[in-house]
Amino acid sequence: MAVGYPPIPYGDADFKRIRLTGSLYVDKTRFLRRLERVRFAVLIRPRRFGKSCWISLLEHYYDRARADAFERVFRGTDVGRQPTDERHRYVVLRFDFSAFNDALEKLERNFEDYCADTIEHTLGRHPDLFSAEAVRRILAPPSVNRKLNRLFAYAGDHGIALYGLIDEYDHFANTILAHHGEAAYRGVTHGGGFYRNFFATLKAGAGRNELQRLFITGVSPITLDDVTSGFNIGENLSLDADFNELLGFTEPEVRRLLQTYRDLGVLDQEVDEALDTMRDWYDGYRFAVHAERSVYNTDMVLYYLNKSVPNRPPPDHLIDMNVRVDYGKLRHLLVVGRQLNGNFDLLRHVAGEERVACDVQPGFPLERLTRREHFLSLLHFFGLLSIREVVDGRPVLAIPNQTVRRLLYGFLRDAYDDVGAFAVDLFAFDRLMSAMANAGAWRPVFEFLRDAVAAQTGIRDYIAGEKVLQGFLAAYLSVSPYFVFRSEAELGKGYADIVLEPLLARYPHLRRGYLIELKYIKRSDPLDADRLDAAAQTAARQLRGYLADGRLARQYPAVRFIGLGLVFHGWELVHSDAVETVSAES
Repeated sequence: MAVGYPPIPYGDADFKRIRLTGSLYVDKTRFLRRLERVRFAVLIRPRRFGKSCWISLLEHYYDRARADAFERVFRGTDVGRQPTDERHRYVVLRFDFSAFNDALEKLERNFEDYCADTIEHTLGRHPDLFSAEAVRRILAPPSVNRKLNRLFAYAGDHGIALYGLIDEYDHFANTILAHHGEAAYRGVTHGGGFYRNFFATLKAGAGRNELQRLFITGVSPITLDDVTSGFNIGENLSLDADFNELLGFTEPEVRRLLQTYRDLGVLDQEVDEALDTMRDWYDGYRFAVHAERSVYNTDMVLYYLNKSVPNRPPPDHLIDMNVRVDYGKLRHLLVVGRQLNGNFDLLRHVAGEERVACDVQPGFPLERLTRREHFLSLLHFFGLLSIREVVDGRPVLAIPNQTVRRLLYGFLRDAYDDVGAFAVDLFAFDRLMSAMANAGAWRPVFEFLRDAVAAQTGIRDYIAGEKVLQGFLAAYLSVSPYFVFRSEAELGKGYADIVLEPLLARYPHLRRGYLIELKYIKRSDPLDADRLDAAAQTAARQLRGYLADGRLARQYPAVRFIGLGLVFHGWELVHSDAVETVSAES
């Protein structure tokens, strides 16, 4: 019989509530000692990675008004056993900019009101430091910047230590950029823009040592570069190996979580099997070149556990759509007018190759996003690419996991649709993919795409080259929930272009998988029988080598893999055949 178990704090970023309710918590408080070496810090991480919970932890540890709850909140943690001298030393100003909508005409007023309310609430929590008259004088000016200046001056004069926390600093600026364009964005982040002035005030207070500490989180370094001209008072920890594991879970931590619920009798899944699935879909994030290992996305792990406990099968949908990077925030970087730009070309090449060598740039302004290394760096900060390895001293960025792979291919589909280049009935296509998965009817899938490309001529300009073609096919084959999609999978002393493995965790009845080898003949080259036959025979030979690899049989003992050879003449599918099938060993 299952006993009580720690609640899973999926979607909960209140550190105090998590601790007082006995909810699941992976202790990260050891990083406080390292963080205290840095007075003004910036940490950029992808969405749903635990940034808000970390901000909440900092607030409860450093705010002097929360000292009475220390034992209850931090009992059993690393810092609870050995606190630092900085514990509960500060008046903490916490700003959360994630809640602002995109109503541009009211944004500045809403921003001013929110910041004024935050300052007033903070002062009210410390009546022993701020008299009623002091509060009145600090709040009297109409602008938030003058309020902050008065607060900083008062704190400096009276020896009051201030700690500023800013969560999702770039949220509403990114929203403005996505929904109102670059001119509106520059209006708030450049020149005399109100957001730029806000950061100038923080910078001045820090420079005078009136604001003694500042910690900022976000998902992109662009806004920070724009509003602060490089933010030369802050240290960007985002690419620092010492903080690679500050947010997210390491694999040993995920294993312990699974084992904990398994031992309590509320996880009806084998730990190794669950971990295999989670590794494939949620792991792979390595933010620093010199980091020793990757981490799992925090939200994804909690999502999986929340769906699985108590004693339920793995979630039907392994992707939590809350982790999806808002396509609107990428759209303006890919589409100009009704044309796809160089960033889109780069994105589709990355989707085809799935890896690219590039040094990650720690910061860059918006106008420099046309540079290849800056756009790829942005994808890294968004969590769409991650450091896979270092070759000749240079990072190689790669798609971290199946979740991100599907999201990236979704961005490609959205972009094609945005400019009217290509769109298909995904409902009808899913039915064809279902028949391919369940009944082995693979040919209608590729005939459907072939006919759609023939009918929608706009897409042809975007299909040039084998890897780009591979990315195009991936964008649509990955729609299917029945398969795990892999690109360039190592098999039989070679690399299969596309592997579709049955997703047995969700569809245990499936008995078919596919290996796909693409051959590309340039449109400018004449298509004759000899050239076509040579391409088809080469594909068949390679597929036989892949199919003979014993790893498939060992991993999928009840699955039959089918090799498909596809030959394209430019954008046109001119040959398709199931060159060989093998039955996996029982």
